[in-house]
Amino acid sequence: MAQLTDDCFAFGGKLMRIEDALTELERRLPPIDETEAAPLTDAEGRILAADIVAGRSVPPHDNSAVDGYAVRFADLAADGPTRLPLAGRVAAGHPLADPLPAGSALRAFTGAALPSGVDTVLMQEDCEVDGDTVSIPPGIRKGANYRLAGEDVAEGSTILERGRRLRPADLGLAASIGLAELPVFRRLKVALFSTGDEVREPGTTTPEGAIYDANRFTLHGLLRRLGCEITDLGILPDDAGRLRRALGDAASGHDLLMTSGGVSGGEEDHVKQAVEQAGGAVHAWRLAIKPGRPVALGQIGSTAFIGLPGNPVAVLVTFLLVARPLLLRRAGAERTAPRLFPVTAAFGYRKKKDRREYVRVTLETGEDGRPRAVKHPRDGAGILSSVVESDGLVELGEEVTEIRPGETVSFLSFDGF
Repeated sequence: MAQLTDDCFAFGGKLMRIEDALTELERRLPPIDETEAAPLTDAEGRILAADIVAGRSVPPHDNSAVDGYAVRFADLAADGPTRLPLAGRVAAGHPLADPLPAGSALRAFTGAALPSGVDTVLMQEDCEVDGDTVSIPPGIRKGANYRLAGEDVAEGSTILERGRRLRPADLGLAASIGLAELPVFRRLKVALFSTGDEVREPGTTTPEGAIYDANRFTLHGLLRRLGCEITDLGILPDDAGRLRRALGDAASGHDLLMTSGGVSGGEEDHVKQAVEQAGGAVHAWRLAIKPGRPVALGQIGSTAFIGLPGNPVAVLVTFLLVARPLLLRRAGAERTAPRLFPVTAAFGYRKKKDRREYVRVTLETGEDGRPRAVKHPRDGAGILSSVVESDGLVELGEEVTEIRPGETVSFLSFDGF
């Protein structure tokens, strides 16, 4: 009697590594090159299309970091308090034209442009005012509470580089040099399908044997986070002809087609064949990744195609690790790989060599203060609730065959994506 197996990766020949598959598709499908100007209020998450060079310094003038009193350090006594007459006041937005006279102090407020001669500012809480004089204690260092022009941004420096995915702080930095908009690559246009005779729309009545479509809504949210323009084309049945026509029609006018389901090797899995019959090609089909081995990467004309698995956890993992880097690169981003952080494994795990596996975990703080990764008790590729109940994934590389409790592993936070 033949030995049975519960390993869905056991058959079908050699699997392709993730990096090799992405390199192959990126070689064939270069990034888009159309650009547009985006107002700062609409630029978050967009990909910058040109280096941004500062046309002015930030701050543009020396200024006070606190509310207090501005002085010449040379006027202060080293071994006791110093009493100086007040020569006036300076507030933010109201600079003084004249330098500070020697042997005097200036009432200064946070952000105020400081006149020449000033080189030190004391906090108002440390000083005592008596009429038109101020008493200053000893011990302040020269340059205290004094912000130099250009200490944040120097005029002529590159503050943001082409290919950067813009974050909120980037927008503030651009605004600080006077920009109201930024050059960005246009948004990727993505056509999104689900496939399967058993798949139904949420909100409808399902017959026996049917399931509601979870994948399309997970993918829609993930694509929106990447700033894509999404055309939701609904659910396609397991029909090779309809799949071929739908994919062929959608290839015109979109940068990328994305499906879920129908990419395994069964008799009812028609997506790979449909791509080829629509005049396209599949360059990678079976990846050395778990969950998520059946992933089809290809193209129809100049339009990229990504066929994700049908199981919802496999959909999420393969989107994050395979589709997301490809989407970002196609959109013009320079950095596409997710960031990994070292944590301590609080679980033991065995795996086969030559495939990369992702384990769902939550993080706890160990007795040593370091984060510990606790494996979710359920690890099936169809258990989407295990993702909801987890903080992220532990990545186990192709060469790893066993992890023991206490070893250091690489963690990918869902929030980081």
